[in-house]
Amino acid sequence: MQPSYHSGFTRCIPLRLCATKPTTTPTGKLTFHVFGALAEFERTLIRDRTQAGLAAARARGRKGGRRPALNADKRALAVRLYNEREMPIPRICRMMGISKPTLYSYVRAANGVTIGPPAK
Repeated sequence: MQPSYHSGFTRCIPLRLCATKPTTTPTGKLTFHVFGALAEFERTLIRDRTQAGLAAARARGRKGGRRPALNADKRALAVRLYNEREMPIPRICRMMGISKPTLYSYVRAANGVTIGPPAK
């Protein structure tokens, strides 16, 4: 017995769950390429809308990304404690409530070291 979908009317429409079109036939190739082109088109639309939304947010003064874990004063204190080398790093992190990678990124930023692609 084939599964069916009840469309809200009095009749049921049979569904084929394993209906595949072979891609070796001309019709199958055409179908495959049409669906691929539609998927690429939809992905491009999503990317364009996302970029437009981000640009609009920047124009309104919104900055994207996660907020810093510490304000400037606490960040400077964490960097100073790190540079004094009197307190162990895990203790500095516990005291400030940050992770080691966050501490290291604050130290890099304070020393002017950048990692990653150059800013545009």
